[in-house]
Amino acid sequence: MTVPTIGAAMLLHNMDILRDWLFDMDRPIEIQDFVGPDVIAGDTTALVQDWQAALRGHKGARGIHGPFFGLDLSNPDMDMRAIIQTRLNKGVDIAHALGGQWMVVHSPFTFWHSLNYTNYPFLRESLFDAVADCLAPVLQRAANAGVTLVVENIDDTAPADRSDLVAQIDHPNLKLSVDTGHADLAHANYGAPPVVDVLHHAGNNLAHVHLQDVDGHADRHWHPGDGRINWRPVMDLLGAHPSAPPLLLEVRNNQHRFPQTAAFLEGLAARG
Repeated sequence: MTVPTIGAAMLLHNMDILRDWLFDMDRPIEIQDFVGPDVIAGDTTALVQDWQAALRGHKGARGIHGPFFGLDLSNPDMDMRAIIQTRLNKGVDIAHALGGQWMVVHSPFTFWHSLNYTNYPFLRESLFDAVADCLAPVLQRAANAGVTLVVENIDDTAPADRSDLVAQIDHPNLKLSVDTGHADLAHANYGAPPVVDVLHHAGNNLAHVHLQDVDGHADRHWHPGDGRINWRPVMDLLGAHPSAPPLLLEVRNNQHRFPQTAAFLEGLAARG
């Protein structure tokens, strides 16, 4: 069993630390400098050029984390939805300029939603319709740019919400992302399924994975192995997954440890 090569979700200022490790094996790179509202709403020309220069010589897969602060894909306010579409369209353009294959967007589903689907029978359908309308022009732009939107679990407790949403929209440029830490937080605090079940439920629409560890209390973004997630079954599943999604360490601190952490995870998968 061979796990896909593990790469890094990162900011530009960490390239000096990680460049040799990333470039020697053309590991996947996820660019995360464009998530902030001030950045995505401003002139990104210089930052894009800096990233283009930094990526010169890199032949691996890459993508960006799209903007998300305050950008609820299910926002029912049409004026607000237009702003969200503008921000996401700009993210797609940035991804294209950087040779990106994916852009991460955040799921709108929450624990409150899952508790109230019966209480408000219209709720789930209205959420799906709002997201489909919000993403329609963005997906058209993404298709023209060769970029796939991957919907990341955030406060989700029901994996079927995102899976059914992607199936209903039924667009080749809309797939699923799983963040291992977010999945474990939902499992610990809301009784949601464990990480391996969330990954399994994504099926062949799994196109992207954030690897990070947590303590069950907060979104720590610790190195895998530093928290409570049982990584062997996670890596067993990813090593055997038919879609071979890009795997990105999304860790907040101690980026110099990325090579050791990746080796630890790759070793688990190799031993099966």
